[in-house]
Amino acid sequence: MATSFKTFDDKDSVVTRNLLHEAIPITGTIISGTYTNKAGTEYNIKTYSHGMFESVYDYPFLSSSANHIFDLTAGYSAESSLSQSSAADYSMQPKKINIYNQMAQILVGFDETNAIRRFDDDGDFTGGNKIDEAYFINFARLLSKDEVKKGSFSLTLGVGQTYPDGGFTQRILITDGSGSTSYKVNSPAGEYGILRASGSGNSAPNSGDPLSGSTPKVGLLYYQAGIAVITASVFGPLVGGAVQLKDGSSAANYGVVAVLTGSTIDANCDALRHRMYNVSFNNTTELNSSVYFCRINNTDFNYSGNPTYLSSSKLVVKNNAQDLPVTYATTVGLYSADNEMLAVAKLSEPLKKDPTTEFTLRVRLDY
Repeated sequence: MATSFKTFDDKDSVVTRNLLHEAIPITGTIISGTYTNKAGTEYNIKTYSHGMFESVYDYPFLSSSANHIFDLTAGYSAESSLSQSSAADYSMQPKKINIYNQMAQILVGFDETNAIRRFDDDGDFTGGNKIDEAYFINFARLLSKDEVKKGSFSLTLGVGQTYPDGGFTQRILITDGSGSTSYKVNSPAGEYGILRASGSGNSAPNSGDPLSGSTPKVGLLYYQAGIAVITASVFGPLVGGAVQLKDGSSAANYGVVAVLTGSTIDANCDALRHRMYNVSFNNTTELNSSVYFCRINNTDFNYSGNPTYLSSSKLVVKNNAQDLPVTYATTVGLYSADNEMLAVAKLSEPLKKDPTTEFTLRVRLDY
């Protein structure tokens, strides 16, 4: 129990903030194919009875070594042309609309009339193109940590006409290249950047495509939430014509509209996974630190409150009455204003202290 204390002044503490980054590469073989048996069962892909999303793991998900990588789902807006029909072959349409609305509520929010906003490809909500049909990639907190580092995201999609034959002979590269300098802040989920596509390998968007322009807008990346929103238009008529997606419920290939409307959400997720060549980004861990400079002057702490420091009212560390008092510092305690201990720091070795020495001990608390 401490019996003497020293109070910090304004110059004895400082708060710092550091951002730590870690590279996260995810290869397409992990996303689809590494853990597949002869019957085509993918042991690292977990589906659920509700059928509203599927989870991707880096190992078979029943393994104790498996880590959750991301969740995939798909949906479209009630204002999309895909939702205007009540045809019987429109599979899971209410759930797909609910998925879109749920993601929009969290990431985009509501307008002044309390209506759910639709995803906007440039984020200004004043016009432009809406993302009414989308795939959602929700990265696990284990990977994204506090946020995805701005300007580091990269997703390569195979856009060859059919899968698997030629599926990756043509590719587009989706990045948030301008995210480090230009990003949006009008989302309830935090900051987000615009995703753009460019040619990678043998492919580039055609001028007559829905993805017209050299670097067309193809989605949004929400940094703190760790969610990428990819417009279904990336599978529009690119080089070589419309991309055919492999329907996870059959061996056939269909256009993106047919898969979005006529297949389950799980089948849509499978179709997207089999087009993902690789994914990479840097995550961010925000490390806040409080640094306290414990200044021990020559007149401070030269005596110990430990009962064993005295014997018959004499200092046991002194051989002669003329010797200077000596203590050995081993621990630093940080206390509240009412002398309640809050934190303890241990020194690597005892420090000899007497009236001829002074120390400044630097104590850092990370949180």
